[in-house]
Amino acid sequence: MISHEVRITMASLQNKVAIVTGGAMGIGGATSRKLAAEGAKVLVADYVMEAAEENVARIEEAGGEAKALHVDVSKAEDIERMVSEAVSTFGGLHILVNNAWGSKEPDGSAESVTETAWQYGMDTMVRAHFRSVKLAVPHVRQAGGGSIVNIASVHGLLMSTDHLVYETAKSAVIGMTKAMACDHGPDGIRVNAICPGHIVGEKQAKRWEERPSAHALFVEQYPVRRTGVPDDIANAIRFLASDESTFITGHALVVDGGLTIQLQENISVAQARYARAQDELDI
Repeated sequence: MISHEVRITMASLQNKVAIVTGGAMGIGGATSRKLAAEGAKVLVADYVMEAAEENVARIEEAGGEAKALHVDVSKAEDIERMVSEAVSTFGGLHILVNNAWGSKEPDGSAESVTETAWQYGMDTMVRAHFRSVKLAVPHVRQAGGGSIVNIASVHGLLMSTDHLVYETAKSAVIGMTKAMACDHGPDGIRVNAICPGHIVGEKQAKRWEERPSAHALFVEQYPVRRTGVPDDIANAIRFLASDESTFITGHALVVDGGLTIQLQENISVAQARYARAQDELDI
């Protein structure tokens, strides 16, 4: 069972203001709750308003402060409204977490992917990050500095077939993060990326519950023998958002349970071991 319990503990982000895009569920949902639990005032920006409002209610019930806002990160006007709303509601901006992304059509190879799929992927996974940072930086600078965290992926480091849009976009996020860190470091603004492995949020948990054998095989590919949960990433984001990480910038932090440190031959061995176990169970 995956727990999403919220508890207000120490307040390492007291009096900070944060924006979390895609902040209703999954990684974004856990991050919104985590930052609020540490004392930040959080703007929960999401395309699904009902889910965003539900997450805000959970934050408030736990003693935190947050506000939900409908945001489509593919639209420049929505991002502009998002930043303005955070500043006007909470009085400033210190933390930006670029988490939201989207796709409208199947991904594929250069031969099969459509122009529409390519453009929408770039808009939501690359241009949206650029726009958010562009508009946020003046406010974070005025606040005396802060932290920006871009959510990339292990797919920005190692490639998978037939996912050209996603692999390209997440690779670009890592490069963009490093360039932004160079540009804005002198203003006291740190910019880092996180590269998650497979994270099982609310939606993914339901799919895996219907396919326990497939999930067991997936788990065998991780040295820690489990897939991730949203809090695994939220904890890393909290660290990068706090003063505990003031000497860290331009870094792509891999949070993947060891997935990317294994040779392919090790994964093949894990698959064979799982197949043998299944045969024994069938007997």
